Amino acid sequence: MNADRTVLAVRAYVRSRRQDHPRPRSWSDRYAAVFGLAMAAVLLAHPLSLALGAVARQADPARIVPGLILVVLALGAFLAAARALGPVAVSAADAAWLVLSPLPRRAVLSRSAGILLAVALAAGVAIGFGLLAVLGPESGLAAAVLTSAVLGMSASAGGMALSVLAQADPGWDRAWPAAVLTLVVLVVLAAVFVPVPGSAAAVVAAALLARRAWAALTRLPAASVLAASTRAGHLAAGTAGLDPSTLTWIAEDNHWRSRVLRSRPWPALLTTARRGFRTSLAPAWYDWRRFARRPLRAVALAASAALPALAAPDQGGLTAVLLFGGAMTAAVAGTAGMRRDASDPSLSRLLGLAPRPTRAARSLLPALLSCAWLALALVFLGLPGLLPFAPLAAPAIAAGALRMAARRPIDHSMPAFETPGGAIPLGPMIWALTGIDIAVIGSLPFLTALTGPSALAATLAAQAVTGAGVLAAWVWWAAR
Repeated sequence: MNADRTVLAVRAYVRSRRQDHPRPRSWSDRYAAVFGLAMAAVLLAHPLSLALGAVARQADPARIVPGLILVVLALGAFLAAARALGPVAVSAADAAWLVLSPLPRRAVLSRSAGILLAVALAAGVAIGFGLLAVLGPESGLAAAVLTSAVLGMSASAGGMALSVLAQADPGWDRAWPAAVLTLVVLVVLAAVFVPVPGSAAAVVAAALLARRAWAALTRLPAASVLAASTRAGHLAAGTAGLDPSTLTWIAEDNHWRSRVLRSRPWPALLTTARRGFRTSLAPAWYDWRRFARRPLRAVALAASAALPALAAPDQGGLTAVLLFGGAMTAAVAGTAGMRRDASDPSLSRLLGLAPRPTRAARSLLPALLSCAWLALALVFLGLPGLLPFAPLAAPAIAAGALRMAARRPIDHSMPAFETPGGAIPLGPMIWALTGIDIAVIGSLPFLTALTGPSALAATLAAQAVTGAGVLAAWVWWAAR
């Protein structure tokens, strides 16, 4: 307690010396905060009641497995994002003055730990609601809501505690993926088979992990906290600057910075092929190796192919949007080399690479990934008759993904134009549509076949022409 009071006194002293030091909070400030929370509760009451009414039904057996996969992916994505950010981070001022000071480490980081706990519990409520929506209430709605919420909060809090332990100890860091996977699997099994006893066991396990994480704050390395604080600062700067590409670069750089990669021999195709063909494929091999070194991303992409079947089981416009978005996401996973070339083209110029063969070689992996994802999604949807569209639409989607990877940062200086719904800034809109435009044009016959009946042979022929034509046009445009 004395350490906590010392840290509070230091924080108060630092704030009092700031030129922009705010005035002390008054009763009116506290009233405004409470009133705002009350208004938020009133506004959320009706949507929450509608959502609870929607889940108060028996579970659809055909949607249970895809739904559980989505819940697992959501929980895994949340914990992975927390681990990527630290998860324990502090403000720039605290990182500069308090973390490296003689003050007790846990007392300095206690505020961040409390924020992490609050975020984990809020995310756990959403995870629990997802479990309830998938499995349905077995008995009373109130008991089912409570059980699902407890399971979700226990899973997210336990996973957050594992992330804190991984940040504090290299041994836990190596075991973190297996530990999180085990935690998620046990929570899903408890929700399906023994919800009430499983909730009790999950609470005990989460409490034990949280206690160990709280104790680990005392030995959390300063370098780890400072690195996490830097990442959080970059994230805030990228969000404030409205440049999502900055955030993805931060995530990629943070992933690879601390890893030691083993050297691998070149594949036989690159060592025995003709020189011109070998020169074109060599820079593209970087994308293949990069993708192979992240197997969890491939597993997540494969599992996400069940999303269209769960969200839009009936063939229609929503199915087409989900299939197109998923295929684009899969293709973008293989465009890291194109992004590097677009942001810093000096290496390509020094190597003297011809732009057209290089672009054609770089399109192979995105086309393969989008084709595989589309094929899986169509199988989940029960549309085997549309499987021939997957390889025919893949070239256009690959061209769109590569064009998206090569786009420039958002130009916020562009004007806005007025619409009946309000002013829309041109810079973010053009940035968002870059790449999607040619992908939609190239895959238009396939999207048309998804939204209504059509002549299959003619549509396949049209898709073959548009898909190959868009990719060829994009490759040819490289030399201009």
